[in-house]
Amino acid sequence: MVICYLGIGSNLGNRRKNIKLAAKLIGALKDTKIIKKSRFFDSLPCGGPAGQPNFLNAALKIQTNFSPSGLLKKLKKIENELGRIPTVRFGPRVIDLDILLYGDKRIRSKALTIPHQRMFSRDFVIKPLTEVL
Repeated sequence: MVICYLGIGSNLGNRRKNIKLAAKLIGALKDTKIIKKSRFFDSLPCGGPAGQPNFLNAALKIQTNFSPSGLLKKLKKIENELGRIPTVRFGPRVIDLDILLYGDKRIRSKALTIPHQRMFSRDFVIKPLTEVL
């Protein structure tokens, strides 16, 4: 199994409930185990349309047997199940699931970049990630 770190964010609906449900669904994935969860962090939206609500963010440390692309597919499915509707870039969303780190892999493709390309410049990613490292 590979150690992987995920970022979770929500700024629509019951943000805390959305994040908790996403974590529950991630933990229920076959051959995947949540090792550690961060606290919740409230943050201002970063980019996107003006006037959107604040985000609530968290991070998970997991073990998984999924490949990076396989895990991404599962996370996108969970986003869809929770009602995420694609809108404008950096727009409001019920749930946002990102692979931040996947073992010691470095991947740069159209579909996936690991380590996550903007994580080091965003406190709302680094603060929760630091708690689960």
